[in-house]
Amino acid sequence: MLKLRIIPTLLFKDVGLVKGVGFDSWRRVGSAMQTVKVYNMREVDELVFFDISATPDKRRPDFKQIEELAAECFMPMTVGGGVRTVEDIRDLLMVGADKVAINTAAVETPRIITEGATSFGVQCIVVGIDVKVTATGWEVYTHCGTRPTGLDPVAHALAVEALGAGEILLTSINRDGTMTGYDVEITRRVAEAVSIPVIASGGAGNYGHMAEVLRGSKVAAVAAASIYHFTEQTPKEAKNFLRDQGFMVRQ
Repeated sequence: MLKLRIIPTLLFKDVGLVKGVGFDSWRRVGSAMQTVKVYNMREVDELVFFDISATPDKRRPDFKQIEELAAECFMPMTVGGGVRTVEDIRDLLMVGADKVAINTAAVETPRIITEGATSFGVQCIVVGIDVKVTATGWEVYTHCGTRPTGLDPVAHALAVEALGAGEILLTSINRDGTMTGYDVEITRRVAEAVSIPVIASGGAGNYGHMAEVLRGSKVAAVAAASIYHFTEQTPKEAKNFLRDQGFMVRQ
Protein backbone atom coordinates (compact mmCIF):
# COMPACT_ATOMS: atom_id res chain seq x y z
CA MET A 1 0.00 0.00 0.00
CA LEU A 2 1.35 3.42 -0.97
CA LYS A 3 1.89 5.84 1.88
CA LEU A 4 -0.16 9.03 1.98
CA ARG A 5 1.45 12.28 0.90
CA ILE A 6 1.22 15.76 2.44
CA ILE A 7 1.57 18.40 -0.29
CA PRO A 8 1.71 22.20 0.17
CA THR A 9 0.36 24.19 -2.77
CA LEU A 10 2.01 27.42 -3.92
CA LEU A 11 -0.03 29.79 -6.07
CA PHE A 12 1.97 32.38 -7.97
CA LYS A 13 0.48 35.53 -9.52
CA ASP A 14 2.40 38.41 -11.09
CA VAL A 15 5.37 38.84 -8.73
CA GLY A 16 4.71 36.67 -5.71
CA LEU A 17 2.72 33.99 -3.95
CA VAL A 18 -0.96 34.63 -3.32
CA LYS A 19 -3.89 32.95 -1.61
CA GLY A 20 -7.56 33.64 -2.11
CA VAL A 21 -11.02 32.34 -1.34
CA GLY A 22 -12.99 30.54 -4.02
CA PHE A 23 -10.30 31.33 -6.59
CA ASP A 24 -10.81 35.06 -5.97
CA SER A 25 -9.89 37.89 -3.57
CA TRP A 26 -6.18 37.20 -3.88
CA ARG A 27 -3.81 38.45 -1.21
CA ARG A 28 -0.03 38.35 -1.09
CA VAL A 29 1.50 35.70 1.15
CA GLY A 30 5.21 35.81 0.39
CA SER A 31 8.09 34.96 -1.90
CA ALA A 32 8.16 31.74 -3.90
CA MET A 33 11.87 31.18 -3.40
CA GLN A 34 11.78 31.87 0.32
CA THR A 35 8.82 29.54 0.76
CA VAL A 36 10.52 26.72 -1.15
CA LYS A 37 13.55 27.06 1.13
CA VAL A 38 11.33 26.89 4.20
CA TYR A 39 9.62 23.73 2.97
CA ASN A 40 13.01 22.17 2.32
CA MET A 41 13.41 22.08 6.11
CA ARG A 42 9.89 20.92 6.96
CA GLU A 43 9.82 17.29 5.78
CA VAL A 44 7.45 18.04 2.89
CA ASP A 45 6.73 15.12 0.56
CA GLU A 46 6.10 17.19 -2.57
CA LEU A 47 5.28 20.71 -3.68
CA VAL A 48 2.70 21.89 -6.19
CA PHE A 49 3.44 25.21 -7.88
CA PHE A 50 0.80 26.91 -10.04
CA ASP A 51 1.23 30.13 -11.99
CA ILE A 52 -2.44 31.08 -11.84
CA SER A 53 -2.16 34.04 -14.20
CA ALA A 54 -0.41 32.22 -17.07
CA THR A 55 -3.51 30.69 -18.67
CA PRO A 56 -5.76 33.78 -18.29
CA ASP A 57 -2.90 35.89 -19.72
CA LYS A 58 -2.44 33.39 -22.58
CA ARG A 59 1.27 32.99 -21.99
CA ARG A 60 3.64 30.09 -21.59
CA PRO A 61 5.08 29.10 -18.20
CA ASP A 62 8.01 31.14 -16.90
CA PHE A 63 10.71 28.54 -17.50
CA LYS A 64 13.49 30.65 -16.02
CA GLN A 65 11.57 31.03 -12.76
CA ILE A 66 10.90 27.28 -12.58
CA GLU A 67 14.56 26.52 -13.22
CA GLU A 68 15.59 28.81 -10.36
CA LEU A 69 13.04 27.30 -7.97
CA ALA A 70 13.88 23.72 -8.96
CA ALA A 71 17.56 24.36 -8.30
CA GLU A 72 16.68 25.11 -4.65
CA CYS A 73 13.85 22.62 -4.21
CA PHE A 74 14.93 19.38 -2.51
CA MET A 75 11.59 17.60 -2.97
CA PRO A 76 9.56 16.60 -6.06
CA MET A 77 7.78 19.57 -7.59
CA THR A 78 4.69 19.56 -9.77
CA VAL A 79 4.36 22.66 -11.94
CA GLY A 80 1.26 23.98 -13.69
CA GLY A 81 -0.13 27.09 -15.31
CA GLY A 82 -0.01 28.04 -18.98
CA VAL A 83 0.71 24.50 -20.17
CA ARG A 84 -0.82 24.12 -23.64
CA THR A 85 1.53 21.94 -25.67
CA VAL A 86 3.78 18.92 -25.39
CA GLU A 87 6.68 21.34 -25.88
CA ASP A 88 5.59 23.17 -22.72
CA ILE A 89 5.66 19.86 -20.83
CA ARG A 90 9.09 19.00 -22.21
CA ASP A 91 10.54 22.39 -21.41
CA LEU A 92 9.23 22.32 -17.82
CA LEU A 93 10.72 18.88 -17.26
CA MET A 94 14.01 20.03 -18.75
CA VAL A 95 14.29 22.95 -16.32
CA GLY A 96 13.61 20.80 -13.28
CA ALA A 97 9.90 20.10 -12.82
CA ASP A 98 9.27 16.50 -11.75
CA LYS A 99 5.63 16.47 -12.87
CA VAL A 100 3.55 18.79 -15.01
CA ALA A 101 -0.04 19.70 -14.20
CA ILE A 102 -2.51 20.25 -17.02
CA ASN A 103 -5.92 21.75 -16.37
CA THR A 104 -7.52 23.93 -19.06
CA ALA A 105 -5.67 22.18 -21.89
CA ALA A 106 -6.91 18.82 -20.61
CA VAL A 107 -10.41 20.01 -21.56
CA GLU A 108 -9.64 22.07 -24.67
CA THR A 109 -7.00 19.82 -26.26
CA PRO A 110 -7.15 16.49 -24.42
CA ARG A 111 -4.69 14.83 -26.79
CA ILE A 112 -1.95 16.67 -24.89
CA ILE A 113 -2.45 14.14 -22.07
CA THR A 114 -1.80 11.16 -24.31
CA GLU A 115 1.06 12.84 -26.15
CA GLY A 116 2.68 13.92 -22.90
CA ALA A 117 2.31 10.51 -21.29
CA THR A 118 3.67 8.77 -24.39
CA SER A 119 6.64 11.11 -24.69
CA PHE A 120 7.64 11.48 -21.03
CA GLY A 121 5.84 8.79 -19.05
CA VAL A 122 2.51 8.58 -17.28
CA GLN A 123 4.16 9.45 -13.96
CA CYS A 124 4.91 12.97 -15.25
CA ILE A 125 1.35 13.91 -16.16
CA VAL A 126 -0.99 15.33 -13.51
CA VAL A 127 -4.43 16.54 -14.55
CA GLY A 128 -5.91 19.31 -12.42
CA ILE A 129 -9.69 19.18 -12.10
CA ASP A 130 -11.32 22.24 -10.53
CA VAL A 131 -14.93 21.63 -9.51
CA LYS A 132 -17.75 23.88 -8.40
CA VAL A 133 -21.13 23.04 -6.93
CA THR A 134 -23.91 24.27 -9.21
CA ALA A 135 -27.71 23.98 -9.18
CA THR A 136 -27.45 20.57 -10.85
CA GLY A 137 -24.45 19.14 -9.00
CA TRP A 138 -20.70 19.39 -9.45
CA GLU A 139 -19.23 20.85 -12.62
CA VAL A 140 -15.68 21.12 -13.97
CA TYR A 141 -14.39 24.68 -14.47
CA THR A 142 -11.30 25.86 -16.37
CA HIS A 143 -9.28 29.09 -16.71
CA CYS A 144 -8.62 29.40 -12.98
CA GLY A 145 -12.18 28.59 -12.09
CA THR A 146 -13.80 31.19 -14.34
CA ARG A 147 -15.24 29.09 -17.19
CA PRO A 148 -17.85 26.36 -16.79
CA THR A 149 -17.43 23.36 -19.05
CA GLY A 150 -20.61 21.38 -18.52
CA LEU A 151 -18.44 18.38 -17.64
CA ASP A 152 -19.17 16.05 -14.75
CA PRO A 153 -16.05 15.62 -12.57
CA VAL A 154 -16.29 11.83 -12.34
CA ALA A 155 -16.79 11.43 -16.09
CA HIS A 156 -13.94 13.85 -16.77
CA ALA A 157 -11.67 11.99 -14.35
CA LEU A 158 -12.38 8.69 -16.09
CA ALA A 159 -11.74 10.30 -19.47
CA VAL A 160 -8.35 11.78 -18.53
CA GLU A 161 -7.32 8.50 -16.93
CA ALA A 162 -8.10 6.71 -20.19
CA LEU A 163 -6.06 9.29 -22.08
CA GLY A 164 -2.97 8.61 -19.96
CA ALA A 165 -3.06 10.86 -16.89
CA GLY A 166 -0.93 9.50 -14.08
CA GLU A 167 -2.56 11.46 -11.27
CA ILE A 168 -5.48 13.80 -10.59
CA LEU A 169 -5.42 16.93 -8.45
CA LEU A 170 -9.06 17.58 -7.53
CA THR A 171 -9.77 21.05 -6.15
CA SER A 172 -13.08 22.28 -4.77
CA ILE A 173 -13.55 25.89 -5.84
CA ASN A 174 -16.33 26.39 -3.28
CA ARG A 175 -14.10 25.22 -0.42
CA ASP A 176 -10.87 26.85 -1.63
CA GLY A 177 -9.43 29.17 1.01
CA THR A 178 -12.38 28.75 3.38
CA MET A 179 -10.51 26.41 5.76
CA THR A 180 -13.84 24.63 6.45
CA GLY A 181 -12.77 21.22 5.16
CA TYR A 182 -12.46 19.40 1.87
CA ASP A 183 -15.47 18.54 -0.29
CA VAL A 184 -15.35 14.96 0.93
CA GLU A 185 -18.18 13.59 -1.20
CA ILE A 186 -16.98 14.56 -4.67
CA THR A 187 -13.37 13.81 -3.78
CA ARG A 188 -14.26 10.31 -2.68
CA ARG A 189 -16.48 9.76 -5.73
CA VAL A 190 -13.64 10.62 -8.08
CA ALA A 191 -11.10 8.58 -6.11
CA GLU A 192 -13.40 5.53 -6.16
CA ALA A 193 -14.06 5.85 -9.89
CA VAL A 194 -10.45 5.90 -11.11
CA SER A 195 -7.45 3.66 -10.48
CA ILE A 196 -4.84 6.44 -10.54
CA PRO A 197 -3.93 8.50 -7.44
CA VAL A 198 -6.24 11.40 -6.53
CA ILE A 199 -5.00 14.37 -4.51
CA ALA A 200 -7.63 16.20 -2.43
CA SER A 201 -7.38 19.99 -2.55
CA GLY A 202 -9.38 22.99 -1.40
CA GLY A 203 -10.62 23.69 2.11
CA ALA A 204 -8.17 22.26 4.65
CA GLY A 205 -8.21 24.24 7.89
CA ASN A 206 -6.87 21.68 10.32
CA TYR A 207 -5.40 18.20 10.44
CA GLY A 208 -8.81 16.72 11.22
CA HIS A 209 -10.04 17.83 7.81
CA MET A 210 -7.23 15.82 6.24
CA ALA A 211 -8.16 12.75 8.25
CA GLU A 212 -11.81 13.20 7.27
CA VAL A 213 -11.18 13.11 3.51
CA LEU A 214 -8.67 10.26 3.83
CA ARG A 215 -10.52 7.96 6.21
CA GLY A 216 -12.18 5.05 4.44
CA SER A 217 -11.38 6.44 1.00
CA LYS A 218 -8.94 5.83 -1.85
CA VAL A 219 -7.61 9.41 -1.73
CA ALA A 220 -3.82 9.22 -2.07
CA ALA A 221 -2.71 12.66 -0.86
CA VAL A 222 -3.88 15.92 0.64
CA ALA A 223 -2.85 19.29 -0.77
CA ALA A 224 -3.29 22.50 1.19
CA ALA A 225 -2.21 26.13 1.24
CA SER A 226 -4.10 28.41 3.66
CA ILE A 227 -3.51 26.13 6.65
CA TYR A 228 0.24 26.67 6.22
CA HIS A 229 0.13 30.34 5.28
CA PHE A 230 -2.30 31.61 7.90
CA THR A 231 -1.90 29.31 10.92
CA GLU A 232 0.97 27.80 12.88
CA GLN A 233 0.17 24.33 11.56
CA THR A 234 2.87 22.59 9.53
CA PRO A 235 3.22 19.61 7.15
CA LYS A 236 5.35 17.79 9.74
CA GLU A 237 2.67 18.15 12.39
CA ALA A 238 0.06 17.01 9.85
CA LYS A 239 2.08 13.82 9.32
CA ASN A 240 2.38 13.23 13.05
CA PHE A 241 -1.35 13.74 13.56
CA LEU A 242 -2.30 11.41 10.72
CA ARG A 243 0.19 8.79 11.90
CA ASP A 244 -1.36 8.92 15.36
CA GLN A 245 -4.76 8.41 13.72
CA GLY A 246 -3.52 5.19 12.15
CA PHE A 247 -2.73 6.43 8.64
CA MET A 248 0.38 5.31 6.79
CA VAL A 249 2.29 8.47 5.92
CA ARG A 250 5.75 9.05 4.54
CA GLN A 251 8.55 9.68 7.03
